[in-house]
Amino acid sequence: MSDNSGSKASFFLVGIGIGAVLGILFAPKSGEDTREFLGKRADEGREYAQRKARELRERADELLNHSDEVVKNSKEKLSAALDAGKEAYQREKSKN
Repeated sequence: MSDNSGSKASFFLVGIGIGAVLGILFAPKSGEDTREFLGKRADEGREYAQRKARELRERADELLNHSDEVVKNSKEKLSAALDAGKEAYQREKSKN
């Protein structure tokens, strides 16, 4: 799933680059207008990258919290099983 998101982002960034180059080559606008256009597109690309980084950070936090819960539950189950095993051992030991 993360590979798919990474490839989409890569294709997006490559598309921006190709579009910018083609825009410069075939632009009927003046140099100043073209620079302004490229600046806006660069800002859009930067905002997109920041948004994706924020989303990835949030997802990583969610996964970390989930893994902490799984570990905690596993520790509790293991502790309960160990206690039950000790109790069963003590009962059998006291019978003999």
